[in-house]
Parts: sequence; C-alpha cells; structure tokens
Amino acid sequence: MRSYISGHQAVTSNDFIELALGTPVELWLGVEGESEMERAARLDAARDILADDPGMPDDAIRIAAAAIEEHAAELFNVVPLARPARTRRVRKGAAA
Repeated sequence: MRSYISGHQAVTSNDFIELALGTPVELWLGVEGESEMERAARLDAARDILADDPGMPDDAIRIAAAAIEEHAAELFNVVPLARPARTRRVRKGAAA
C-alpha cells in the first residue's frame, strides 16, 4: 500500500516526518561528518525557517509526542505501567 500526503509519496518514517515538518530532518539534526562551514549554513537556514514560522517548534513537539505515544510499545519495547481497571460485574438484583 502506498501513502501519499499532499501529493508526495511517503515510504519511510523519515518521509512522514519530513512531510509533517515541511523540512528535511537533517536540517535540524545535522549529518555525520559535516564541516563547520556546512554546519553554520545549516543552522543559519534553520534560523531563517524558525523566523518565518515561529510556531514550528510547538508543531514539531506535538507531532513527535503523538508519534511516541502511539508507537511507544514498538519503539521502546515497553509494557504500559498501568493496566485498565477491570469493571466489576454486578448481578441483577444485587446491591451495588
């Protein structure tokens, strides 16, 4: 099955993140082995984007939190700490 968002095909999880943010993930995280000049240019571009869209960090945090909440079990191989409480069955005619 193919997933398209606003006409763009998303194949990997990075594709979904990039489409949600509107920028490549590497812009914010950098790439291994980048030079000081490349890093300065990347951070300058990031500052320009944030100046144009000051709500972007809040949007990014909201997206990340929702993704983590939805996929925490698979991502972190964890079991929820609290299990839903079982509802107590009351027999007909019995006092509650």
